[in-house]
Amino acid sequence: MSHRCHLPCLFIVLLLLVLSACSPGKKEKSKSMPPALVVIAAARQQDVPIEIKTFGTMEASESVIIKPMLSGELTKVGFREGQDVSEGALLFEIDPRPYQAALNKARASLDRDRVVMNNARKDYERYAPLAKEGIVSQEQAEGYRTRAETAAADLAADQAAVESARTQLSYCTLAAPISGRLGTLTVDRGNVVKANETALVTINKLIPIRATFTIPEQSLSLVRQRLAAGEMTVVAEVSGVAGFTEKGVVSFLDNAVDPATGTIRLKGQFANEQKRLWPGQFVTLSLVLDVRRQAVVVPTQAVQTGQKGVFVFVVKPDGIAEVRSVVPGPAYEAITVIDSGLEVGEQVVIDGQMRVVPGSKVEIKAANKEKVDAKDKPVEAVTPGVVSGR
Repeated sequence: MSHRCHLPCLFIVLLLLVLSACSPGKKEKSKSMPPALVVIAAARQQDVPIEIKTFGTMEASESVIIKPMLSGELTKVGFREGQDVSEGALLFEIDPRPYQAALNKARASLDRDRVVMNNARKDYERYAPLAKEGIVSQEQAEGYRTRAETAAADLAADQAAVESARTQLSYCTLAAPISGRLGTLTVDRGNVVKANETALVTINKLIPIRATFTIPEQSLSLVRQRLAAGEMTVVAEVSGVAGFTEKGVVSFLDNAVDPATGTIRLKGQFANEQKRLWPGQFVTLSLVLDVRRQAVVVPTQAVQTGQKGVFVFVVKPDGIAEVRSVVPGPAYEAITVIDSGLEVGEQVVIDGQMRVVPGSKVEIKAANKEKVDAKDKPVEAVTPGVVSGR
């Protein structure tokens, strides 16, 4: 009976001995765990533009479809497809012979009726004094006056016919009404074209060029305030291998919100001196509303989101990493504004966050081990335009 009572006590003693033997091993193992390898960057100050991002389509600032004003055979094409032309440059010629003949006929009628009118006036001038002296009747004199006035009216009609025929003849030559780039030629030389029906070619003016886009009506008040303060910058961004940005200004704000979409239409104008923007091109547009001066910023990859909100890992001077809750602001390219929770010069982890244990030491990669004093670092120049506002 006594042996049975001692068995549980003996088991407990052995268990305690085993646990005490294992415990130092665990502590030794914990001490031997290497610190997390991380990349850090210093929080610094920078001017950050605040903007609205949207999408839009480029369109020519002026676009003209060239159509003939009269019917006839197309006898000349004075350009190559895709060519740049200046205002007044010859584009097409329509066979002028029928219209030249009509002008000649009108001029002949004008000359004939001018002779008739002159003779009628001379007859009236001769008979008017004779009627006063009673040599001829008043009715005869009035008849000559009527013939003279009728001849004058015929002459005026002939002059109008000559002007009309001259105008028709001028329509045989089609010149560029604007400077721009020509599109596809739709009718070759030798074909017969119809007045006001046949579209021959389209001219698009590329310098300057416009972008049309919409913004939500919730942003309308901000845009109106900014426009009231002066010229508003808009930046067009073209993605792809040869991506680029082009700066312009907002040139148009529509007078009504579209009730079907809840958006309002705007247009931006770009100088496009290098002709990199093209009608029909799809672009990303940024409307710069304001610039946040000397804001505290960190690389965007440093900002993390957890169950308790947005945070960053801050590395203290002794190499210990701590979790710091922050209030983020707008983002600019690869940086994010920190409205509160971080001071200029503090070091934050930008790579390796998954291996960081709060309160433990970290090891900084050699390439990023040098700490940059953000207070002494000059502020980078900012060109407003490529920002996503929050």
